[in-house]
Amino acid sequence: MATLTVRNLPDEVHRALRVRAAQHGRSTEAEIREILTLAVRPAGQLRLGDALAAMSRELGLSNEDVEALQQTRELAPAQPMSFE
Repeated sequence: MATLTVRNLPDEVHRALRVRAAQHGRSTEAEIREILTLAVRPAGQLRLGDALAAMSRELGLSNEDVEALQQTRELAPAQPMSFE
């Protein structure tokens, strides 16, 4: 993981970052990481987990449905395909 040093940061900016971090219940360092992440993340980026969660909400799947699917799932390991 990379390390970044920011030099000559004005005191009022540092103070504002500390206040913002406290409002979000994070450390100043964690708040800066979040700000930088949001600044460089492409707008409208599709995240797989979010897409799957939205799909299951649209289909109306419940926890009971997922449990029923897990109970019917074959638990034996798959046998490799034979080419002989």
